[in-house]
Amino acid sequence: MRNVRVGCLTAMCRKWDVEGNWQLFEQAVRGCKSDQVDVFVSPECFLDGYAATEDDWTLQRFAEVAQEVGDSIYIDRLRQLALEMCANMVFGFTEKSEGRFYNCALIVERSGSIIGRYNKTHLHAHDKRFAAGDDLPVFELDCGVIGVVICSDRCWPETVRSLRLKGAEILMMPAYGSWHLDNEWWMRTRSFENELFLCFSHPSVAFITDPEGKLVAKLQSNRPGILVHDVDLDEAGIFRVSGRRPDLYGILTDPNPVPALRGPKPHNKRD
Repeated sequence: MRNVRVGCLTAMCRKWDVEGNWQLFEQAVRGCKSDQVDVFVSPECFLDGYAATEDDWTLQRFAEVAQEVGDSIYIDRLRQLALEMCANMVFGFTEKSEGRFYNCALIVERSGSIIGRYNKTHLHAHDKRFAAGDDLPVFELDCGVIGVVICSDRCWPETVRSLRLKGAEILMMPAYGSWHLDNEWWMRTRSFENELFLCFSHPSVAFITDPEGKLVAKLQSNRPGILVHDVDLDEAGIFRVSGRRPDLYGILTDPNPVPALRGPKPHNKRD
């Protein structure tokens, strides 16, 4: 058995309140000291409260809450927290890099070292204050190979499939948007079709699905909390993944595959 203990934070962060949100995250994580969690995951843009969507948004104000990874006291605190807790971290925040803003999840290993980042790749209209990421990387931790998608990235099955084919055994999903019951079924489907574990972390709910598409753990609360659950990565299968027919799927990489996807046809009304 390759057991991994996952801690998914569910807590309502406050818009623009970087210090308050950090304190909320740190206190929740430290409260799990005796649980010996292997990897924690926060909701999307948790540090600034997903301020990108706000009507009172200004460029100056956004720049003040965004973090430059090499020059941020909060990233330094995150690295120190990972070291003290002996836990890997997947942490959501707004990154500022080379004059652009990114919806970022930073991956920090137990030693406090940064091993990589994932920038949200699929942006809805309310995300246009971010630049889009251009890669779907996987990260090899001491407890297994993880992939990361952020919130609306999950609407495209190609994202999760790509990460599974790159070797991801468990998927971390920081989110802030939809968290209704239908979403659980969609994520159960993502787990089933790719035979991996999926860990969903949202301000209002956290849950984990398994390679058979079952909901194996869930925490829904209006109070801050961390869903702690063990998964066995040996259960991540390859039956459906290895049974693919790639020779049939070439159309998946065509940006305009059929006329039907280029817009509706004119409708002729009868007199």
